[in-house]
Amino acid sequence: MKILLIRTLAAALVMTLPSISAPSQNTIYQADWCRKLPRPEYSRLERVADPDSWFQTYRVAPGVFALYEAHQAEEVISFLIVGRRQALLFDTGMGIAPIRPLVERLTRLPVIVVNSHSHPDHVGGNHEFADVRALDLPYTRQHERGFNHAEVAEEVQPENICGALPAGFVPANYAILPWKVAHRITNGTKIALGGRTLEIMVLPGHTPDAIALLDRDHRQLFVGDTFYPGPIWLFAPETDWRAYKRSVARLAGMAPSLQRLFPAHNVPVASPEVLLRLRNAAAEIDSGKLKPVMLPGGRKEYRFDGFSILLR
Repeated sequence: MKILLIRTLAAALVMTLPSISAPSQNTIYQADWCRKLPRPEYSRLERVADPDSWFQTYRVAPGVFALYEAHQAEEVISFLIVGRRQALLFDTGMGIAPIRPLVERLTRLPVIVVNSHSHPDHVGGNHEFADVRALDLPYTRQHERGFNHAEVAEEVQPENICGALPAGFVPANYAILPWKVAHRITNGTKIALGGRTLEIMVLPGHTPDAIALLDRDHRQLFVGDTFYPGPIWLFAPETDWRAYKRSVARLAGMAPSLQRLFPAHNVPVASPEVLLRLRNAAAEIDSGKLKPVMLPGGRKEYRFDGFSILLR
């Protein structure tokens, strides 16, 4: 959930078109942050041709697809992981466009949904699927009711959209619909897809219900919002800095055994080596030696090579 930060770092997001109070689905927006797109890292990835105008699809490893929402400031990335018998969708995006039709074009297998955490930008399409699996935590359960328009309206303001909204989408009606959980998962739960087994790692910190998916055989870690290349939000009321540091230390200890990291924002592939740098960054912050950049609202940004950490 990076929208307010994007505004802060940019000082002000200026539209090249006049502001429209009730935008139509055909309006084309071009906010300042659009100018950095496409990110150069995507030129090195395999783009999968698809008629969807909202998602961009990339094959980032055998049997692994990144579903990238490049037209919205969050730059959310959901991952479809395909086995021989079933597939798993790790996050369902913002719910601005339906994600299930795209998933069904990529695989005919039954699909399990697991969320990296229950922030609204990662659960928008949960209601489209019958087999959603989640932790049994009060924080998670309260979000299963969905999010009303007032809670998510900021996401579809013109300054947070790059290009056109999906056909038929009405910003004034945008909300995250409720969903039902079919099964509860815990730390260490294993989900066998056929030729690929994914293990749940509970990693509280960013949120109480933050998790990662570990594929030991393929040496892959789907890390959600615990790390992504950009300003990592760790100042929300639900964020626990101490828990986050413990989770990062746990992941850093695994880095030598990993081959590839899959974050949930901005760029879908990262080197596991960044987990060591993330652990060191947390230690450097706690030491008091690194001075932050002060941002409006009392937030503090600690800047490192390739990412930053925002605390309150």
